Amino acid sequence: MGGLLFGYDLGITGGVTSMEPFLIQFFLAVYKQMRDDSATNQYCKFDNQLLMLLTSPLYLAALMASFFVATTSRWFGRKSSMFLGGLFFLIGALLNGFAINLGMLIIGRIFLGFGVGYCNQSVPIYLSKMAPAKIRGALNIGFQMMITIGILGANLLNFATSKHKNRWRVSLGVGDVPAILLCVGSLCLEETPNSLIERGQHVKAKTMLQKIRGTNNVDEEYQDLVDACEADSKVENP
Repeated sequence: MGGLLFGYDLGITGGVTSMEPFLIQFFLAVYKQMRDDSATNQYCKFDNQLLMLLTSPLYLAALMASFFVATTSRWFGRKSSMFLGGLFFLIGALLNGFAINLGMLIIGRIFLGFGVGYCNQSVPIYLSKMAPAKIRGALNIGFQMMITIGILGANLLNFATSKHKNRWRVSLGVGDVPAILLCVGSLCLEETPNSLIERGQHVKAKTMLQKIRGTNNVDEEYQDLVDACEADSKVENP
């Protein structure tokens, strides 16, 4: 779901910003240029600063969010980081789906960016820490695959709703579905041993390591994790 969120937003934005009902409501000048200027290249018709202002906040917000993911994970755990990512995306999709003005759209895009930033960092790390070694690579590649599936699904949805009156609202609002699944799913997951050690919960960390490794003989690996966490702490707080 973490990868799907990012892919879905990438795919849905390009389709929505070319939908006539969407342009008529929020970017009338772009719509008129698109309809009246047949001599201009199709791509140049969408060269509008306000339209660019709609798309760019997501990437800027994702960049800003990436600076806070590590701190959030250290204080509250990686489960919380994934939950926050899903929650941010859920709020953003709701704001965009019910938008009545450009301000709601831009604020929604900012929330979507925070969601993407949190998910793109916390989900792959969680998979790496918790997955059994024999399928760890497959799960991490699966995250990348889900980004592609999200792009495909978004374009299929744009095509399927092309004749719907409020098709842009449907396309933007459906982003709530993977966001809700990510929020609910993160609550059902266990915390990573590394995160538990960072918060001083050593007994739980060792128990979790034994659970995900399927053996009680984890003393050496557990000590390596403790040493690594202590080394990271010294680097961050010299």
